[in-house]
This record gives sequence, C-alpha cells and structure tokens, in this order.
Amino acid sequence: MFGFLRRKKPAPAAEVPETAAEALVPASEAEQGPSAEDGAGSATETAAASAGHVASRDGDRVAGSVDDRAAESDDERAVRADDERPVGSDDGGRLPGAGEDADGSAPATPLVADLHRDPPADEAAAVPAEEAAAALAGQQPQRASWMARLRQGLSKTRGNLAGLFVGTKIDEELFEELETALLLSDAGVETSNHLMQSLRERIRRERIETAEGVRTALRSIVADLLRPLERPIDIDAAEPLVIMIAGVNGAGKTTSIGKLARHLQREGKSVLLAAGDTFRAAAREQLTEWGARNNVQVIAQQGGDPAAVAFDAVNAARARGIDVVMVDTAGRLPTQLHLMDELKKIRRVIGKAMDGAPHETLIVLDGNTGQNMLAQVRAFDDAIGATGLIVTKLDGTAKGGTLAALAWTRRERPIPVCFIGVGEGIDDLQGFSADEFASALLD
Repeated sequence: MFGFLRRKKPAPAAEVPETAAEALVPASEAEQGPSAEDGAGSATETAAASAGHVASRDGDRVAGSVDDRAAESDDERAVRADDERPVGSDDGGRLPGAGEDADGSAPATPLVADLHRDPPADEAAAVPAEEAAAALAGQQPQRASWMARLRQGLSKTRGNLAGLFVGTKIDEELFEELETALLLSDAGVETSNHLMQSLRERIRRERIETAEGVRTALRSIVADLLRPLERPIDIDAAEPLVIMIAGVNGAGKTTSIGKLARHLQREGKSVLLAAGDTFRAAAREQLTEWGARNNVQVIAQQGGDPAAVAFDAVNAARARGIDVVMVDTAGRLPTQLHLMDELKKIRRVIGKAMDGAPHETLIVLDGNTGQNMLAQVRAFDDAIGATGLIVTKLDGTAKGGTLAALAWTRRERPIPVCFIGVGEGIDDLQGFSADEFASALLD
C-alpha cells in the first residue's frame, strides 16, 4: 500500500483483545523483531571474518607444512599418518570431512568462527534479514502490478497523449494535437488552456528541442498540478476515528468501505461498520458480507433511521474501544435536495454522539463520470463539507483528465484525493500519488 494512512503517534502497546474483531488485527510493525540492517550486518561481518581466517590458514599451510612433508621419507610419512589419525577411525580412503585437510587430518588451528562464534545469536540475527529481503522483494512486484493496472485503466487517455510524441517535431501542429487530446481526456477547456500555456513557457524557458523533452515537461506540469490533491488520512487523529462515506448511486461506496476496512486492519486498527444505507434493499446485506470477510462488526437496522444507525455505531465504538468507525450512507443524486438534507442530519447526529465527529467525510466518485464529477464534488461539499475523495473504477473507459480539472478548478480550496481504485480486488484501492498518476497518463 502506498502511504495513504498517516500516523502521528506510535501505536499503543499490544493488549489482550476484548472482541473478536480486535483478535484478528495484525501485529504492528514494532513487534516484528530486529531490523533487517542489524541482521544482515552481523551475518556479513561473521562471514567476512571466517573467509579472512580461512585464506590466512590455507596460505600458511601451503608455504610451510606441504614443503616440510615433501621432504619426509615413506616410513616417516606412514608413522606421522598413524599418529594423526583420529581415535576410532578406520575409513581408509575416506573423503575429507568438514574442518579436515586433504589428507584427512584436522587442521592445527580451528577456524575463528568455530572458536568465537555464537551460533544461536548469529542465526537468530540472520533470519530477520532474510525475511526483510523477501518482504521487500514481494512489495516491489506488488507495486509494479498496481502501476500496471493503473496504466491499463488509463490506456485510452495515454494512447491519445503519449502517441503524439513518437517520431514528431516541435511545432504548432503538435501543440494543437496535444490540446485536443487533453480535451478528449475530460480535462476541460480551462484546465487544457492552463496546461498548454505552462508547457509553452517551459519549452521556451528551458529551450527544449526534442519531442521526448516535451513529454517530460508535460508530465512534470501535470504532476505539479495534481500534487495538492495528495494527502494521507491521519488514522490516529481521534479514538475512535469516525469516517462518513457519501456519494451518488453506484459509485462504489460499500465496496470501498470493505477495502478500507482491510487496509485499516493491516495498520493494526479495529474497525466497526455502520450500515446507514437503509433505503437500498441489498445495501445492508452487502455491507454485512464485507464485514464477514474482514471479521469486523456491523451495526445495522432494517428500515431504521440512517442517523440513528450512525449514532448507535459511534456510541458502540466508544463503549467497545474500537479504533475506527465507518458510516455507510445511501447513494443519492445532488439534485435530490431532500436526500441531501438527510445527509446533513446524519452529520449533525454523529456530532452529537461524539464531539468533533465525523473526523473524515469522504465522497466516493465514479471515475467514468467525466466533468459531471466536478458538479458532484461541489454539491456534496456544500452539503456536508468533504474532507477527501475516493475515485473508483479507473479500470475501464475512465479518461483520467477529470482529476486535473478537479485540481485546477478547486485550486483555491483543493479537496484531497485520498484513494483511487482500479478494480474489484482487495488491493485495487491504493493511495493517490501525483507522480504515478501523471506517469500512467503520459508514459
């Protein structure tokens, strides 16, 4: 996972879990044992010391003992062999074992590692180093796989943009084609004009003369525009941390909640879900299924008041010592004013259950809605004050330029994109990175 959860204070010491949900929370990183650097260092130093001593011992034997033995007579050599044969040995012609010379005798001086090495300590230190290396090797392919899925999801826009820099020259025709490609990516007229003006200025200022240089400059400009949208969620901001989830119908709210619950558990947090979508028949069952998958508790009422469900969930979390509460709400269109008013009510009731709550108000957006995404953000922000966005379904025909439009049109008060999703898998929801997103669009 790419840094989308931030912690300001260290995780509390491990305690005996009181609930089934807490019992399934993974241990924190502080409980993983010695660091990889310590283990790798000790193992390396021991190996180096052993190798150096072996080289020195072999050198002495070649320079001295072999020449002396060459001058011995046959009788003297036979007597010496009988004297040096280990007691109880009758293995004529046996190959030399560990720690023996080629003639079967033990070396006069043992290896330093045999005399001074503490095998249990060294081996215990080496294990974490191997595990850390394996973990790092596993993380890199996972991140590469995530980037591959993101690039695939944005392939339509990338094909329109990146293809313009192949075998072309810098002229007015290139600029016109770039502007058209940006418009087709749902970046909007204002955002496209801003990007093209910034690109022209950089080409002139840096004297860029190659198409590849133009692509690099545009990628940097797009990343700089998107950077204010980067913000991880502080999961230690409150106890419990209350997160309210809203969005239009079919944007993927419930699925996103299930994925976030899994990621929060990996960070050592216990989670409680509130099924506040009491209008859709299958919403409660869907959230309950996600709760069963993640082994977390779900507060639900059939046909109840959504605000009452949220109120009960916050109080239950405070009583049970739960770390994070996520409140699902019914999907609604911004034009449904009576339903938007209900969202305001849910927010007010959550605030009565706990001062300062909800601490995060996340709006889930379908990445395929294009410029309509801007209207949705404005409506939900006016109603309940959005603190972050989750952009889902960037795995099909999504064009991606809408995020650039969102960053430009809301540059005075940017709302962070905390997470983006590229599929239905549990790991297909990741933290937003401006550099990675710009690379997926243009590389």
